[in-house]
Amino acid sequence: MVPLEVPALGDLSVSFYLPDAVAAVTEHTEGLQTTYISGQGNFTGAGTLASQTTTHNFYFLSGVDVQVRGNARAVVAIGDSVTVGFGSTPDLNQRWPDLLAERLQSNAQTARVAVVNAGVVGNRILHDLVGTNALARLDRDVLVQTGAAYLIVLQGNADILIPGAFGLPAEEVSVAQIIQGYGQIIDRARALGLKVYGSPLNPLEGYPFPGFWTAARENRRQAVNHWIRTSGAFDAVIDFDAVLRDPSHPARLLPAYDSGDHVHPNDAGYRAMADAIDLSLFEEK
Repeated sequence: MVPLEVPALGDLSVSFYLPDAVAAVTEHTEGLQTTYISGQGNFTGAGTLASQTTTHNFYFLSGVDVQVRGNARAVVAIGDSVTVGFGSTPDLNQRWPDLLAERLQSNAQTARVAVVNAGVVGNRILHDLVGTNALARLDRDVLVQTGAAYLIVLQGNADILIPGAFGLPAEEVSVAQIIQGYGQIIDRARALGLKVYGSPLNPLEGYPFPGFWTAARENRRQAVNHWIRTSGAFDAVIDFDAVLRDPSHPARLLPAYDSGDHVHPNDAGYRAMADAIDLSLFEEK
């Protein structure tokens, strides 16, 4: 335990001193926050580093818990690179979970609700590739998080797209299998008392990666989205797809929200996502 006052929405810097060469046992790729790596020597108490390299990956640290008074609780966001905030401006906390946290803090009824970002770039519900699949990491990354009371699920695009784009035909999944995956997430979270909110999958057409998007995969995305919107399986639906898509071409991102790769929103797009969330979903009833 460290006796340190941490303000709401504050940035916390954590330093490690590694006297010997060591392989990172944990890594979070593209965290969109600068990690500074010094030359030899112990600089854990230094305000600046004379010699350094930088990366946007995180190493070793997987989380920080803080002590609070009263009935604090947390919403956990599980997903892929859109939940990570890929395409937003690094070091400015413009991911949609960050911006949701700002809104929650500004509302008296939700000011004691924290946000945990459990996004992983390229992450899938049903298969490993970039990180452990969502079903396997659900306990570690969501269910055991301190104070977890709500879960937002924005995941499934990578399950549809990665097998064809990366030549993994044995890992192709059907709409029914993705829905079964959602069902397991919902059941396991509800068993521990969490409210579970789902979002239709965001638009993907135009991503400049050969074989990534096809009309057949778009049809699967639309089928998944229809189920999310109409099944009643989730406690509520937060429709990020409706916020981000171009009304004149619904398979594509609205240009004003496009970071440039036609898949990941820019800062304005992430702001629009956060602004679309009904804060009453997180008020105590």
